[in-house]
Amino acid sequence: MKQNHDMELGDGFQLDDGMELDINLAILRIESAEKYHAKAKHNLSSHQLLDFMKCPLLHRKKTIGLIGDSDSVSDLIGRAAHVRILEGREVYEATFALGGPVNPKTEKPYGVNTQAFREWAEEQGKLVLSHEQVELIEQMAAGVSMNSEALDLLLYGRSEGVVRVEYCGIPCQIRIDWLHPHRGIVDFKTCDDITWFEADAKRHGYHKQMAFYQSVLAQAHDGLMVPVHLIVIEKKEPFRCGVWRVTDDTLAIARQENEAAIHRLLNCRRQDQWPTGYEDIRFLNVA
Repeated sequence: MKQNHDMELGDGFQLDDGMELDINLAILRIESAEKYHAKAKHNLSSHQLLDFMKCPLLHRKKTIGLIGDSDSVSDLIGRAAHVRILEGREVYEATFALGGPVNPKTEKPYGVNTQAFREWAEEQGKLVLSHEQVELIEQMAAGVSMNSEALDLLLYGRSEGVVRVEYCGIPCQIRIDWLHPHRGIVDFKTCDDITWFEADAKRHGYHKQMAFYQSVLAQAHDGLMVPVHLIVIEKKEPFRCGVWRVTDDTLAIARQENEAAIHRLLNCRRQDQWPTGYEDIRFLNVA
């Protein structure tokens, strides 16, 4: 799948006043993921805000380096799928070392737990994907290509664009998976079973993340609140792909919750007090 990373004209999205949505993609900064994450010390991100909403003490420990973000195989697959599907094969192959050495006796790839694979991986100088993981990501890309709505959203736009502005009195940053000039924000999610995605979205706070993206982008684009879509792909057979439009009401409620949380965050910073959220007695009623 090959996407156009620059703005082109497509079917317009009509706003409530009848005007066609036209996002200026030039407002996006293009920078590496490493550079973006390095600036998280001085700019609030959606993940930091969600950590704070879950537990202020967790947020504090992460921001001062007492707790690191865990890197799991699932995270690696998700990141690789993002690059492969949104940024294209050339960037994907430049970012990851693919496959691994082949055993000359069996003509089959060495397993990831073998010494030969470990030595090969150490020599690459970048993240590595085994043959099985490469095949999985190709299956996911094929799944996305079978969904016409997903293809339409990814036909025009720019991937991994960064916006930094002040929002609610605090410097904030976002890195948008995909921004379509006429259809708005497109976020890419992977899941184990798409049947339960809506429950997963609520549990992981995806609606709050998207409301944060929408609001920060609006600060940089004359207050324009753009539509938000989610492209979701399974990480196992049959690699179903679905597209969700996050409703305006859901985003509005999440925006209110986000802004209230940012105000609490500013108070925590001023007072240097970071509660867990479980200081008071709660009532358990399972009847």
